[in-house]
Amino acid sequence: MIPMSDTPKKKEIFEEAAKLFQERGYSAASMRDLADRVNLKASSLYSHIRKKEEILQKICRDQATRFTNAMEEVEKMKNTPSGKVRILLSLHIRTALEDPTSITVFSDEWKHLETDYLHEFLEQRRDYEQRFRQIIQAGISSGEFRPLDPHIILFTLLTGIRWLHHKQRMQTSLSREILENQVVEMLMGGLENK
Repeated sequence: MIPMSDTPKKKEIFEEAAKLFQERGYSAASMRDLADRVNLKASSLYSHIRKKEEILQKICRDQATRFTNAMEEVEKMKNTPSGKVRILLSLHIRTALEDPTSITVFSDEWKHLETDYLHEFLEQRRDYEQRFRQIIQAGISSGEFRPLDPHIILFTLLTGIRWLHHKQRMQTSLSREILENQVVEMLMGGLENK
């Protein structure tokens, strides 16, 4: 769910908007469609939300903040680079499984952000990726990880879990915990220098 301190109706609007953006894509979703989903007239919807872009910004901001805060916590830990990467992968996996709607919008629809906010969002994303690469580089330097290009490692790891927000399409009886553990072990198996 999208973390919010707003009214219950506004929370419902953001949650339904995320579902609508996931189903139809941001461009194809209209405020009228959203108003229908939350049982409001389009004119009443605008008393809660100024424009569709506001919703996309909030979804992207909330997810980016979630990942940035987690990175700050991981960086403070006295843990090996391998342990830190495992924690970050688990965060990405849990987020994809627990909040597939918002993570789909965050992963796929961010390109529709207006220019000013798009620049800010991309800066935050680049910063996160750079910090993740630094952890990977530390693992390579210490001999924990195989000597591969940190950029390739990072994007292979992140791409390797990107499909999880579409888990409902996958036929499996695995619990979330077992699925998370298996995906992390598979990804780390190609990275760790054993």
